[in-house]
Amino acid sequence: MTDTDARRDGVRVLASAWALLTLTVLAVGWLLTGPLESVVDPWDDSVAVGIEERRTPTLDVVAAVGSHVADTVVGIGLAVVIALVAWRWQGSRRPLVYYGVLVVGALALYLVATWVITRDRPPVEILDPGLVPDHSFPSGHVVTSVVVYVALAVHLTRTVAGASRWVWPLYAVPLVVAASRLYQGAHHPTDVLTSLALAPLWVAVVAHVVLPRRVSA
Repeated sequence: MTDTDARRDGVRVLASAWALLTLTVLAVGWLLTGPLESVVDPWDDSVAVGIEERRTPTLDVVAAVGSHVADTVVGIGLAVVIALVAWRWQGSRRPLVYYGVLVVGALALYLVATWVITRDRPPVEILDPGLVPDHSFPSGHVVTSVVVYVALAVHLTRTVAGASRWVWPLYAVPLVVAASRLYQGAHHPTDVLTSLALAPLWVAVVAHVVLPRRVSA
């Protein structure tokens, strides 16, 4: 197989995976806002209200920080910096392709999902001002945290010997972001869970297609 054939196969795999993930997200969103709404919404709302009742000034600050690390601008900016540093350090265009495909694919999926699926945010005071009221599904912050921080951990594990022993904190970032978004009332639990379940699949596919195989420890 020539390099051109391999690239074409890679593009087909990525396009197919993106389409399948997007359809899955839309299907989950349709279920949550349609057939399962009367079953899921009471639980979602009760969790949001329960969290609101336990807010404190200190936790407000912690949640704000935990949310800001995955703001769209922060995430895209960090991905650009990481890609450029890795490109210069490794002398390969793979990092540019890796992070470019991850970010563009995730952003496109999020835009499609929020355009097709309209879901109101939880019935609590939202601590993150300026959010679009009916763009609760899915959680864009959680998706961003996965395609930046988890993707970085995967990249380092694949390209730096022994990295798997010290990159593990990066895998915890999406959990911190998810908890922060729930605390701030920006999303329902099922919005966050959908992002936590599906965004890692996008990272896995892109890493499989773009990155080299794992280096020896």
